[in-house]
Amino acid sequence: MILTIALREIKNLFLSPLAWAILAVMQLIVAYLFLIQLDEFTLLQPRLAGIEGAPGVTDIIVAPLLQTTGFLLLLIAPAITMRVFSDEKRNRTLTLLLSAPISMTEIVLGKFLGVTLFFLLLLAMLLAMPLSLYAGTTLDAGKLASGVLGLALVLSTFAAIGVFMSSLTEQPVVAFISTLGLLILLWIIDWSGTSQAQISTLFQYLSIKTHFESFLKGLFSTADAGYFLLLTSTFLILGIRRLDQQRLTG
Repeated sequence: MILTIALREIKNLFLSPLAWAILAVMQLIVAYLFLIQLDEFTLLQPRLAGIEGAPGVTDIIVAPLLQTTGFLLLLIAPAITMRVFSDEKRNRTLTLLLSAPISMTEIVLGKFLGVTLFFLLLLAMLLAMPLSLYAGTTLDAGKLASGVLGLALVLSTFAAIGVFMSSLTEQPVVAFISTLGLLILLWIIDWSGTSQAQISTLFQYLSIKTHFESFLKGLFSTADAGYFLLLTSTFLILGIRRLDQQRLTG
């Protein structure tokens, strides 16, 4: 049943011109950034050739591209997730869904899986650009795989937060703004200049950007992966509890 709901969610996304517009715009923006990074590497290459242990094409082109892509998707993700439950509430179809003989867990996981699959499809399309570098050079496969895995975990976290925020309101715009605000907060929370070491460490741990950067450096850590899995699970559980509450109150 989870897969059925997920496929229905993807179908609804592609019936909307918004999803197609996002795919096209992201391709154009990332392609432009990719060409800029490629041009910068071409200019730096003669100087890097004489430096022992100099950063390679993966460090100069791929890692910054994935990091920028992550931030761009942070801005776009709320537009994809804002209608997940908001439209169901506004069109009065959520009541039918809640009355169906399926659990709240299946509904939330199905919606989450549908949105996540859309993000992964977008990621696969964008990944074609850095992979094209294999035609003329060699990439650090370990760093590339680590960066892609990190971005995939980031996107799953975006999807879980967006699904939960959408379950709170029937207004897509409200869901969009609240999701965007929370995602930006979790991205920049480590910018705090507090002098208290414990608070500073806490903010650094809560930052999505901090954990994502570890993957971009090629450092796979179970602590970083666990952070994303914990954050994703937390918001999915909150979404399930929210729907359970709504089913009980009618």
